[in-house]
Amino acid sequence: MRYLLELSFNGANYHGWQIQPNSISVQETMEKCISTILNKKISIVGAGRTDTGVHASYFCAHFDLDFRIEDKSDFIYKSNSFLPSDIAIKNINLVKEDFHARFDALSRTYQYKLNTAKNPFLVNDSYYLKKDIDFCKMNLAALKLFDYTDFKCFSKSNTDVHTFDCDIKNASWSFEENHWVFEISANRFLRNMVRAIVGTLIEIGEGKHEISHLDAVIKSKNREVAGYSVPAQGLYLTNIIYPKNSLLDE
Repeated sequence: MRYLLELSFNGANYHGWQIQPNSISVQETMEKCISTILNKKISIVGAGRTDTGVHASYFCAHFDLDFRIEDKSDFIYKSNSFLPSDIAIKNINLVKEDFHARFDALSRTYQYKLNTAKNPFLVNDSYYLKKDIDFCKMNLAALKLFDYTDFKCFSKSNTDVHTFDCDIKNASWSFEENHWVFEISANRFLRNMVRAIVGTLIEIGEGKHEISHLDAVIKSKNREVAGYSVPAQGLYLTNIIYPKNSLLDE
């Protein structure tokens, strides 16, 4: 039987989701916890990688088990008791045996949080930029992302992928409470893509480039032409959409 876990984590203390040698990861922490709870060696497959320091208010992962979890509430309670305070399991559901947390995802949504006024309560959870920025100009530039599908220019160098094509569904800046948020949704993302897009938009908002610069960046297919990669602590994975028939009735 295959189970889908829904969870959230603060990535400040982890070297991303994926297990790495000599570095603590969310995946390793989760596997140790679930294996202890179920008294069985468990391997967990995540919806994708997250870089060091990146957060997830919503993340999904699957694992296989040869027996049914009879009391899901008890499983969640025990797991959260074992897990550190910066990781929380929200839900667990039985899914189809061929379900895959990474490859079955129809879309993902990320948010990047940026504040332009010093705030000690946001220092570890957003990017503080001490500059005047034209967010209207940045929103106009973001509209250009819908005109393209090849985003090699925003991909981390030497990334081993078959295609650099991504179908962007949403990309815009908005002000929420005391900070700015860039939200972007697509069927898939390249490594470091969101942070590179945000850095490029910021340079446009600072007046270093005109809006049309984004066209030149994307057409170049060259990471060196794009803007800088903004710090990880402002990035959050916030949603993942799967086919409606993925879950099984229990």
